[in-house]
Amino acid sequence: MNAADGWVYNGIQRPCFGRGCAAVRIKATALRQGEMNARIGFGGGCHWCTEAVFQALRGVADVRQGFIASLAPDDGFSEAVIVTFDTAALSLETLISAHLITHASEADHKMRGKYRSAIYTFDPDQSAQAEAILARLAAGTGAAFVTRVLPHRDFKESDTRFHNYYQRDPTRPFCQTYIDPKLAKLRRVMAAAMKEQS
Repeated sequence: MNAADGWVYNGIQRPCFGRGCAAVRIKATALRQGEMNARIGFGGGCHWCTEAVFQALRGVADVRQGFIASLAPDDGFSEAVIVTFDTAALSLETLISAHLITHASEADHKMRGKYRSAIYTFDPDQSAQAEAILARLAAGTGAAFVTRVLPHRDFKESDTRFHNYYQRDPTRPFCQTYIDPKLAKLRRVMAAAMKEQS
């Protein structure tokens, strides 16, 4: 297997297949051409909540809500989002920090199959960066994160009726009960990273 057929993850050469493989090649080409946008996936709780969290951050260009599968044994689809962000305006560390503080990132609860706590990466360099950031944040806070860095393999979009769930109607009871507290926490902890409220 050569580099065109796969990529190395955690020291192991992995096959490259599905839409995730194409994304790796597209991203690499775009970055060579000076493109400042990058993509990364996040899962941890309900994707309606996760979508709203990342839509609130400065430098986020797009959030796709759906389900992500990684490699075995994490090859089942789990609720997640894919975030496209401007690397010049928003750091990977800020994104990961926002993710860790807005879901139960230290709880290995019984719903982890549906809500896998993960950072889904699109290439080996991004994996190494995410692993280093996660380790640094854990050391700095003393937190025992259950969140793992996993390679993105495939993505299934959620029903379009639920896209932009919070943005379309933040007065819904679900939004007020579950999403508003997460956004309030972001405003308290990392206000400078958030978009201005309209």
